[in-house]
Amino acid sequence: MARVRAVPDPTDHTLLGAGEIRELAARHGIRPTKQWGQNFVVDGNTVRRIVRVAGVGEGDTVVEVGPGLGSLTLALLPVVDRVVAVEVDPTLAAALPATVATHAPGLADRLEVVHADALKVAELPGPAPTALVANLPYNVSVPVVLRFLEAFPSIARVLVMVQLEVAERLAAGPGSKTYGVPSVKAAWYGDVRLAGQVPRSVFWPVPNVDSGLVALTRREPPATSASREDVFACVDAAFAQRRKTLRAALASWAGSAAAAEAALVAAGVDPRTRGEQLDVAAFAAVAAARTAGRAALRTARDEGS
Repeated sequence: MARVRAVPDPTDHTLLGAGEIRELAARHGIRPTKQWGQNFVVDGNTVRRIVRVAGVGEGDTVVEVGPGLGSLTLALLPVVDRVVAVEVDPTLAAALPATVATHAPGLADRLEVVHADALKVAELPGPAPTALVANLPYNVSVPVVLRFLEAFPSIARVLVMVQLEVAERLAAGPGSKTYGVPSVKAAWYGDVRLAGQVPRSVFWPVPNVDSGLVALTRREPPATSASREDVFACVDAAFAQRRKTLRAALASWAGSAAAAEAALVAAGVDPRTRGEQLDVAAFAAVAAARTAGRAALRTARDEGS
């Protein structure tokens, strides 16, 4: 458990309120856009809650995607060693250091801003990140989480605020009506849970939906001889036609319905099962069985030639 770090000078650190958010936006000519899913948090208790639930503290380097005007950034800086803020909006990226210098001058050296598209980031400056904590736009939330977990194995914990429906999908378990591709792929990297709900009223502008907090604690992926890419391809195929049995849904992925059935049976899965019934370990077993089946077929062909 990370130890909470005290603020160097509590009187030298303030969070952003609704009025300050609007004033900053007006000063920098910022009009929140749907293109980048910009809804800024205007409630200090909400960002404090996010930091608390994230469990970050001394020793942590936190990557924050989409810091916006700095509401969550200012709540993170007193607690962790370093915040690397990845922002795609050039105006917001340029404005954030000055905002931190004004509201938390004693903590400004803990911040580094990276002006980049989070979906294209392959490396980050400084020490490897230990946590991802962010208020994510709903339209890129799942791809961002999965990309950072893949690209940065050092990330041990994730706490993101996303649209509530997306949060429920990420945290869903097998058999749930919301269980699907995001649920399985997130579970490949760690244990996922819904960590709370957030009302739409804490944002400006106010969105049309409530938000949810999703927490992920990294663990080792399921033991399998299949690659992550093979497992994810199997998952994609299974849910592309989720009403079909896995024998039918995986036919194209496996090469034929018969090959799909053989892989399922080898993995101990009833071919009549549907994708929503399998956990990530079962998908990994199916992918491994198909890989082994293909290898055996190649060997037989080589020996027969």
